[in-house]
Amino acid sequence: MTTALPPALRPWAPQLSLFPEDLARHLGPHVARLSAAVGTLRPRGEVEGGEPQGYDGLSRRGPFDRLLVSEWLWALEAPEELVRRAAFGELSFLKPSFRQPQGARRTVVLLDVGPDQLGLPRIAHLALLVVLARRAEAAGAAFTWGALQTEPARATHTGLGGTSLLAWLEARSTVPASSQHLAAWREALDLSRAPEDVWLVGSSRLGRMEGTEGMSRVEVSEPMEPGAHRLTVDVRPAARVPRSVVLELPPPADCVRLLRNPFASRQAASTVQSRDSDRRIVKFSFSGDGRRVLLFSANGAVEAMAVPHSPRATVPKPRRIHVHAGQQVIAAGWRSSGGLLVLASHRDGYVMHGQVHTPKGLRKARYHAADDSQQPALARGALPLSLVSWVDPRGQEHLWLKDGKDRLFSLAPPSTAGTSALSLEEVGVSAMAEVRSRPLCVLRPQSVGAGRAIISRLKVLGEELARFVPLNARHGDAHFGYAPSGAHPDAGLLAVRDSELDWRLFLETGVSVVTVPERYRVVGVVQPPAPSPPGLVALASDQRTFYFLSGQPPRLLAVATNRVVQAAASHGQPVLGWLTQAGEFVLWDLMEQAVLYRSVPEATS
Repeated sequence: MTTALPPALRPWAPQLSLFPEDLARHLGPHVARLSAAVGTLRPRGEVEGGEPQGYDGLSRRGPFDRLLVSEWLWALEAPEELVRRAAFGELSFLKPSFRQPQGARRTVVLLDVGPDQLGLPRIAHLALLVVLARRAEAAGAAFTWGALQTEPARATHTGLGGTSLLAWLEARSTVPASSQHLAAWREALDLSRAPEDVWLVGSSRLGRMEGTEGMSRVEVSEPMEPGAHRLTVDVRPAARVPRSVVLELPPPADCVRLLRNPFASRQAASTVQSRDSDRRIVKFSFSGDGRRVLLFSANGAVEAMAVPHSPRATVPKPRRIHVHAGQQVIAAGWRSSGGLLVLASHRDGYVMHGQVHTPKGLRKARYHAADDSQQPALARGALPLSLVSWVDPRGQEHLWLKDGKDRLFSLAPPSTAGTSALSLEEVGVSAMAEVRSRPLCVLRPQSVGAGRAIISRLKVLGEELARFVPLNARHGDAHFGYAPSGAHPDAGLLAVRDSELDWRLFLETGVSVVTVPERYRVVGVVQPPAPSPPGLVALASDQRTFYFLSGQPPRLLAVATNRVVQAAASHGQPVLGWLTQAGEFVLWDLMEQAVLYRSVPEATS
């Protein structure tokens, strides 16, 4: 909440609390000036008629048949005082109440998101939304708004919130506003009924459109003067004298924040950690459920760290395991039920650091390769692999790991007689994750063998009878992604590569195709806030810049400080992680567009 606002801005505190305090202070003076120009929304009074419905408070004016009984005492005790109070308007009268027609009070705001208003004019639009939302609230009116060039069925917002404002910021159009756009909104919101409080916000061309009669307008323009950093706003209420306001804009960096993501704090993440050379991060991976990040250090230690839920959150102390001398970390994972598991090679077998769930409780586990010729590929100096854990209804934990040759190995339950088998289960596995408490993997199309599959398949792990879901994609690279809703019923949000540049996104309603520019590397898939469609997170050819790719124009997400050597997006939350050549590790919030966590080598901190 924004609690340190100047007293003059307190009336708009609920709306300004959506923004960080520094941006609220920049936006506040604009809000105050525009509010004075717009004026108040007068509640429907008795002059507007309606059926009488008793009394509603007191008034200083009225006929004497509604004078309070207590006021008549002046006529008996001090008639001169009654005359004086009547002359100076100090008498109290009963105020009648009238039943208001349904839907009579409503404020509707339609904003031009075309080429005339892109850029700095939208800062005035943002301030106007705050003004008109508060104005409607003070009068007890409903508040409905939307972008003029969008379809009313998909982009009608009620009230003012972070999600709706982000959706409006994404609603940019290359088409100027037209009378056809206005006609669609008039029909969708039934704006022909009176009385209405309708505002059109955009350039002066809005006043020349057909169908604007009786509507209030706000015209925003940017002076074409060298060095000018201000906006001119002409407020033209339907029943009042027009007023003009000049808004001096905040510094350019803050203007960019207001236009890209006005809810992200400028304050750097408090969770910045420096590491000495021995603890330098050499690899990371997200856990099977995507809720933790596993960090592999240069000294062989493995850490499981909770992902901060906001840029201002404190990161709990991570769980850490350091294997004994003579052992090499092969794979690691985090269970949703809690606990870090690290598989390490030991002599001619494998040992699990961390106990495994069984129906009879937790047990230590050791493993041997079921086939000596088929073991997880991890040569000396290679980076560790990822483990996925799943506990079946009987309480037995099942474990899988995927190696660098796209082979899936399963780890048999712990045996009281000795070691358990580590055996090859599938080949050509491009992705593995736990989605909706079920372990899944994506199989590439088979290139050889009778009855080979020519498209990718989704396999549900842990079931006695193998279950496969066909995925109409002919390449096979895959990423599981984060989506709060509208995802594939089995796989959640899933992106699978179909050709050299085309990726298929599997959703609840079908499949969408996203084309990736040449030399871009896809590192994840995510569903941003509506109305933005799901899309891919890709690393550009400069190996530093991340973009969001969808059916809309590419959008810049973040820029790393150095060449990125590893990057991945979580499928359990909207978080992107990357590791640079210089050893800097960053967790980036894809919704707030801010750093959640940053680790740097001690020598460069």
